[in-house]
Amino acid sequence: MKILVVDDSSTMRRIIKNTLARLGYKDVLEAEDGAKGWEQLEANPDVEMLITDWNMPEMNGLELVKKVRADERFEDLPIIMVTTEGGKAEVITALKAGVNNYIVKPFTPQVLKEKLQAVMGTVE
Repeated sequence: MKILVVDDSSTMRRIIKNTLARLGYKDVLEAEDGAKGWEQLEANPDVEMLITDWNMPEMNGLELVKKVRADERFEDLPIIMVTTEGGKAEVITALKAGVNNYIVKPFTPQVLKEKLQAVMGTVE
């Protein structure tokens, strides 16, 4: 499965990539902001999961989610938002924009695994 990780923090991208690798997901692309994330999606329409931060320069995660959902090629692409924005209003805003699941930073590898399984419909 090809997964795109979009986060302006290289440390957070590395943490997510390492966690995904331990879960068996080796085909991981990354981008440092929403605009570059969109470029990655355009270049790799076979991406099967998007994991994005909310607060980023250029194009934030919410803008990226809305852009992805507005494109019929990606309207069913599973999206998980990983962010420090943990308020109820932010969660509702993200869900309305089209994210499938939401993780508040900091998080454990177990949380990422559970959210991935929930979105993919798989359980171990």
